Amino acid sequence: MKSVTAFLALTLIWLAGLFAFAGRVQQSTPARLPVPAQGIVALTGANSNQRIAAAVGLLEDGYGRRVLVSGVNREASREDIRNVSRAVRRLYDCCVDLGFTAADTVGNARETADWAKAMRFDSLIVVTTDYHMPRAMLELRAVFHGTGVRLQSYAVPTPALKSSKWWRTPGAARLMVVEYCKYLAILGREAVLGLGPREAPLQAAQQKSPS
Repeated sequence: MKSVTAFLALTLIWLAGLFAFAGRVQQSTPARLPVPAQGIVALTGANSNQRIAAAVGLLEDGYGRRVLVSGVNREASREDIRNVSRAVRRLYDCCVDLGFTAADTVGNARETADWAKAMRFDSLIVVTTDYHMPRAMLELRAVFHGTGVRLQSYAVPTPALKSSKWWRTPGAARLMVVEYCKYLAILGREAVLGLGPREAPLQAAQQKSPS
């Protein structure tokens, strides 16, 4: 009986967390215009076209100096990405960088950190879809921990998740549940890592590199 009660309690807690997560996702869009930063980063994935176009739009409006498109398919060319971004060629050629090494959100965070370090940027605007933003920011903050780099989020809306009854649509429900579970996994990882001393990844890399 106690095990059943505990299971029901955990289920209720999980469901409450899921709906709180969904509320956070829905409230993140439409995104408020960010404070201008040095760099803008678009994390590729589902709805990549919208993410890239939003990042380049911020660049065109003067919200950053350069854009990094992180996690580009290795088979894509610069011209392919320009067509997706609908960017003015002059601006695209001078101020848009493509990253091909990231294969997931962890890779996005590391690729972004390497780019920010190379560019000597200390402020970034992060562009990704609304449901992906909470997990992306967790990964980025873990990598940039202790570096002083300021991160802002700029979420791209997912129409299927805007309905207050998203849970009635199988596709939207699956997307939200899967992303919530991934988010919980990262929260758990960070909680465990936080129990001991932790060195910022960028600082560690700087200390190991020859002067």
